[in-house]
Amino acid sequence: PHLVPLIIVWGTLGISTTVLLEATLSYLGVGVQPPTPSWGNIIFENQTYFQSAPWLVFIPGFAIVVLALAFNLVGDALRDVLDPTLRGSD
Repeated sequence: PHLVPLIIVWGTLGISTTVLLEATLSYLGVGVQPPTPSWGNIIFENQTYFQSAPWLVFIPGFAIVVLALAFNLVGDALRDVLDPTLRGSD
């Protein structure tokens, strides 16, 4: 019972880290190849339009940050709910 919260937190942190790593590798051209959509590819392809349409870069970047933050917050909330050592410490 003491390992379940730890595994859940590590799993959610792993998911957010994987999303950030995939977006970074796709931006650098090493990850997912261009016919397949990826937020890193979208940012890379639209950086030439940054002067005239900055939202083409900011919206996918914001989506990456929100997704990573959401997984981290869900993992933290699940840890608070499931951790038996935190019960009764209000």
